[in-house]
Formats: sequence, structure tokens, C-alpha cells
Amino acid sequence: MNNWLYQYPKLYTGILLKRYKRFFADIQLDSGEVVTAHCPNTGPMTGVSKVGSPVQLSKSDNPNRKLAYTLELIQVDDLAPTWVGVNTALPNRVVKQALEKHLFPELSEYTQVKGEVVYGKDKKSRIDFYLTGKEGQRPIYLEVKNTTWSQGTLALFPDTETTRGQKHLRELMEVLPQSRAVMLYFINRGDCTQFAPGDSTDPVYGKLLREAIKQGLEVLPCRFDISPEGIRYLGLAELKI
Repeated sequence: MNNWLYQYPKLYTGILLKRYKRFFADIQLDSGEVVTAHCPNTGPMTGVSKVGSPVQLSKSDNPNRKLAYTLELIQVDDLAPTWVGVNTALPNRVVKQALEKHLFPELSEYTQVKGEVVYGKDKKSRIDFYLTGKEGQRPIYLEVKNTTWSQGTLALFPDTETTRGQKHLRELMEVLPQSRAVMLYFINRGDCTQFAPGDSTDPVYGKLLREAIKQGLEVLPCRFDISPEGIRYLGLAELKI
């Protein structure tokens, strides 16, 4: 049975030479050619941007693109060689597929999935997904956070201070208890079996997350198998709070 949630287009193998200015990565392809690829990840990519690491790139045939190549995967060798997804445009697309297939039993029944719904006190924020069901069921506000940093088998988020992430937690707390609030951590590597907040990088975020859980926030640390072939859902990691 085909259980891919996403399959990559044709990928090109190379070695990471340098990542700079957040959005650029110089890659030496197997052919020997050196190309500059778009890095669709604005974060520090802690632990997953080591020079010399094997990478996988996709290539666009759009002649108007300034950079034809996009950095998709980086291989780390923490416990064993593991592919890590670094394209932050993909998690929401994958989660949408999973929601439409009802792969998360923890979310119970819902009949409609809407993306990018405006919410928050100032109505200037957008929730990643808004789920509704039968009359009388509480709607679900679901936020997705891409997670690539790890220590051993423990996945951690965030890998840097995130005032935006702190704001999202505060806004999710505001919809409780009238609605359900869910934080889904998209663990973009298959070697992690546990999840915890990255207290060493953002202690405020960790404190807010624990406070939100006490108020009723639901946390889904979702594990995904990442390979050059595609992305599969593995189930939940153990939450370590």
C-alpha cells in the first residue's frame, strides 16, 4: 500500500559547501559543478547545516527563477545516517494531506479543514489549520511547527529564540476552553522518539508551552520518516515536559 504523504520530485545529490545570508547554500553536485541553491529555511538550522554533509536538491524548470535549485534534504550522522527535511514550505502541505486522510486519531472527528484562518485579539495572525465538525463540537485551532534540532533521540523546538512562536502560544491559550487548541510539532527526521521544548535556546517559550498545556493546549509531537523518496507518518513521539 502506498502510504506516502509526499513524494519528492527528481532530486540531485551533492555536498554542502556553505550556507550564508539565511537563504543561500553553495552545493557541489556529484558532477563536480558548484551551484547556489535556495535554502527555504530562515532559522539557524542548529545541528543540521554542517559543511561537508550530503544534501539533496530539487530543480525548477521555471526560467524566471533566480535560483533553479532548492535545498530539500540534509543528511546528518548523529546516531546513524539520517535524512532531515529542511524545506519549511513542506510541513503544512504534508499535514494538510494527513488531516484530509484523518491520520491523527487524537483530533477525533471533524468534517472540514480550512487553512490560514485569521484569528487572535488583533486579527493580525493566521492559524495554520481550523477544523470544524458536527454541531456542538468545539472547533480546533491547529498550529504547525517544523522541528529539526535534536539531542540524541530527543527532538527539540525551538532551536533559537522565537518571539513569533511565543505569540502563537499566547494566542492559542486565548481560544481555550471554548475551542480546542493544538500545537503540532512536525519532527522532520525519523531518528527521534521523544520531544521536549528547547529550554536552553528559548526558556520563555518552554515556560509558555508548559503553562499552555496546563490550560488545555494539546501537543502532538509527530514523527515523520524522511527519505529522498518521500515523507511518511510514523506516529507520535513521547512528550517530555
